[in-house]
Amino acid sequence: MPRTPSTGSTPRNDRRRWWWAFGLGLMSGALVAALTSVLVWRVAGPRSPEPGDLLILTGRDDSEGQQRQFLIDLWNTANPGNQAKMISLSETADAQYAEMVNRGEKNGKDDGTEIDVFNLDVTWTAAFAEKDLLRPIDEGGLADRPDEVFLKQPLRTCRYRDRLWALPFNTDAGLLYYRKGLGLKPPFDWPEIEAESARLLPRTPGLTAGYAGQLGDYEGLTVNALEALWAHGGDLRVDDQGNASIDPKRLAAALKPLTPSDAGPSVAFGEERGQQTEEQSRQTFADGHVAFMRNWPVAYRKLTGDDATSGPSSAASKDTTAMTEAAKKVGVAALPGPSVLGGQNLAIARQTGQPRAAQLLIEYLTGEQSQRTLFEKGGFAATRAVVYEDVDIQNEYPYLPLLLEAIKTARLRPVSPQYVNFSRVLRGYVGTVLDGKGSLPDDLAQRLTDALHGKTPPSPAPD
Repeated sequence: MPRTPSTGSTPRNDRRRWWWAFGLGLMSGALVAALTSVLVWRVAGPRSPEPGDLLILTGRDDSEGQQRQFLIDLWNTANPGNQAKMISLSETADAQYAEMVNRGEKNGKDDGTEIDVFNLDVTWTAAFAEKDLLRPIDEGGLADRPDEVFLKQPLRTCRYRDRLWALPFNTDAGLLYYRKGLGLKPPFDWPEIEAESARLLPRTPGLTAGYAGQLGDYEGLTVNALEALWAHGGDLRVDDQGNASIDPKRLAAALKPLTPSDAGPSVAFGEERGQQTEEQSRQTFADGHVAFMRNWPVAYRKLTGDDATSGPSSAASKDTTAMTEAAKKVGVAALPGPSVLGGQNLAIARQTGQPRAAQLLIEYLTGEQSQRTLFEKGGFAATRAVVYEDVDIQNEYPYLPLLLEAIKTARLRPVSPQYVNFSRVLRGYVGTVLDGKGSLPDDLAQRLTDALHGKTPPSPAPD
């Protein structure tokens, strides 16, 4: 087993001196125009990074203007000895997980490609740590103390068995979007969503359902099911031994508003349920087919027409106090209950030959300026508290306090090396209910416990 090298415990004041702002005059005119305020950091001194290129294995960049790649370009300009490159994988979370594990276990033997950094979904930290695919973060070598600069909930997803395995790249919490022109006023609970849907459906042209979420057969369904359960006063608990507890009747009641009805207009948008992803539900909302939508913060930028040129740093090119016509039509409110905590974490691959360089790249991408860029220009929820305190950003995006509260109150999905198996089993039963093909088993808790222990429970049986 490879040994985890130590980068030492150099005092943070000295470390901070090694990071310096790189003149954007070296950047192309297009890059300078796009982001004149970003600081590019570079390390120098006795603990300089190992030379060599760095490969980041990641999912698709959904940020506006490809801001992740933009940050990589800035890093590469400042660090010619450590050129970084992103390798993007399949769009679906399950496929990403399988491919990342496969690439990590092969250790670059097949194609000679050695992965240095993983961009992991927040639910995968435990699995990758247990599979010995990660090196722990050298906390003593960090320029900032993680507990002092990162939001508490995102940072929790980076720890497993009392070790720090990653730093939070972007976080996520679900928000409830609503159409202002329909006379809707927050806050909303599920009874009100159902009542408003019943009121609006008969009298609103183009409206085919009250609500759209992520109900397709992928991780989004697990997220939506858990949020519905919490909003209806239920819970799913997993103890330290991996034993799950859940009330199937409470979950069934929570799923009822999300189940399309043949008896008349439905609360939930039921057309092509299996294809309901973040993008499909956003389009359904944008086309005026639903009054409410559950989605992540990045949907706001697409709904309101904001793009990579927006944000306080572009004040010279637009009036940052003026709302677009689209923004005037889109309301943002809290979900009926707590959100699932989403997001991604950056971790050092076990097989890397440049662990210090990889950690410095992770520090840069999770640093304050990078976090500002990812939120202002990419729409990703920042992981550092300081971004939410910026008055200019608050004025540009009035929903910022709402987003921060949603993140602070968001709940983690079960922390387990077998989480992917657990999620697949849970959404299998939930999907059967939503499709009207079966009901939840009375022993659902035991079946989920089996999934958390790596077993494959029986498939849902139709009624």
